[in-house]
Amino acid sequence: MKRAGLNRTNFLAAAFIAAMFSFYPSAQADPSRYPEFAQQSLPANVALSFISIDELVEDVKAGKKPLIIDVRSEEEYREAHILGAQSAPLAEFKAYLRSVPRDRPVVLY
Repeated sequence: MKRAGLNRTNFLAAAFIAAMFSFYPSAQADPSRYPEFAQQSLPANVALSFISIDELVEDVKAGKKPLIIDVRSEEEYREAHILGAQSAPLAEFKAYLRSVPRDRPVVLY
């Protein structure tokens, strides 16, 4: 009997996880929402590298203190954001860039 209960629990857990993923939108950026920024290129003096959320978590745990900047709209920022992230929507980012420190890593999302 215990085995049947365990299988049912596993099934319910798998069904719950599958349902969660079907309700959440893709994490991919939608360039159609920000057409004015979709085709821009980086300035020559800016180095770009990608970091996963897991790598970011490990960096923070290791004592690194990256500046985390949310470049989505104010409305999206108010809905949810990474704890400690600063809001700097893309439309205003050029003016905000002057205040970005150059002595620590910067993470944009």
